[in-house]
Amino acid sequence: MTTEAITTPQALAETPRRVWITAFIFAFFILLCDGADIGILAFTLTSLKAEWGLTSVQAGALGSWSLIGMGVGGFLGGWACDRFGRVKVIVISTISFSILSAYSGFAQSYVEFAILRTLACFGLGCLYIACNTLMSEYVPTKHRTTILAALMTGYTLGSLAITMLSGWIIPEYGWRTLYFITIAPVLLGVLMYFMVPEPESWKQVNALRRSGQLQDLTTQKGNPYLAILKDKQHGRMMILWSLSSGFLLFGYFGVSNWLPSYLEAEMGIKFKDMAVYMMGTYATMIFAKVIAGYVADKIGRRAVFAFGTMGTAIFIPVVVYMHTPENIGILMIIFGFLYGIPYAINATYLTESFPTAFRGTAVGGAYNIGRVGAIFAPLAIGYLAMNGSIGTGLLLMGAAYFFCGLIPALFIKDRLYDPQKAE
Repeated sequence: MTTEAITTPQALAETPRRVWITAFIFAFFILLCDGADIGILAFTLTSLKAEWGLTSVQAGALGSWSLIGMGVGGFLGGWACDRFGRVKVIVISTISFSILSAYSGFAQSYVEFAILRTLACFGLGCLYIACNTLMSEYVPTKHRTTILAALMTGYTLGSLAITMLSGWIIPEYGWRTLYFITIAPVLLGVLMYFMVPEPESWKQVNALRRSGQLQDLTTQKGNPYLAILKDKQHGRMMILWSLSSGFLLFGYFGVSNWLPSYLEAEMGIKFKDMAVYMMGTYATMIFAKVIAGYVADKIGRRAVFAFGTMGTAIFIPVVVYMHTPENIGILMIIFGFLYGIPYAINATYLTESFPTAFRGTAVGGAYNIGRVGAIFAPLAIGYLAMNGSIGTGLLLMGAAYFFCGLIPALFIKDRLYDPQKAE
């Protein structure tokens, strides 16, 4: 039986509210820890440069190595989600990144730190795909973007939390202490294993696959990602999302890795004041994600995603060229609002583009092929910082956001599949 033979949606009993709320709570706090751990590098970059005498390119390379680790982890994690279950992948990824990230605080050299950081990011790379796939299969379509957008506020809250902790811990206790506290998520992973079941749509598809009644694209011989790419319909969708994700992640990781340094080094803002500006930006992103998710459930994912990405693209030059000591606070709040919208919509829009049978593999593939391009973003800004300014590199990120929004706006319809159905 092929995937084409199960395209008629199979009705499933509605998931009890208690179950999906429990799943949401765990996924929310795990993504909070994920966002904090990804953001930790940006706030320790200045300390790492000083401790080991790093150049801007070497410092930027740490961000690129992180993206390589996340890309590899995301590829493997997406496939593992389909084969072994969404919850199992989340649990293993959470425990592994937590232990490795905490151990990074003991690193004695640049190379040792880079290796530990890359390995920790294997686990981090799985979580965005696995958590959003899990919740998309639990939440009804009419509320899906609102709930997944609320889920992604956890990611932003993690960025906000690490900003606050950095402003307090680094000046008082040093950068190593910041990494030591990342051991905490281990407890979340252990508890989730016992308290959250796999979604019914995945259980049904997995039962069909194990009984031999379902032979989807990813169970055929050879590379499962190539099998999807060779399929006319799903391959086209995967290519489009790979391009859009590449531009999104190129812009996002370039900005998130270097914006704190830009405020501190080129705008002359003191570290603690910079941390306050970044907290304001992240707080605004949380608000923007909830609003964007609600609006997207009303008018569609496509329009809201395009507004957020292209709005961010237009506003980055405003921040770079029109800032003053008096207006930088309000500019960062407006930027945070626009910057938060794409990640509120991306997960729902992307997971609804592929069927349940190989959703994790396809979403993981598209998102992490996109990460390949994003690897060069921190390096590109580091290079431009050595030969010009960080601000010039941020303008390049603005161009990436524009193309990120243009591709789905022209070519990708929303709500192609319902993740709650075994299709």
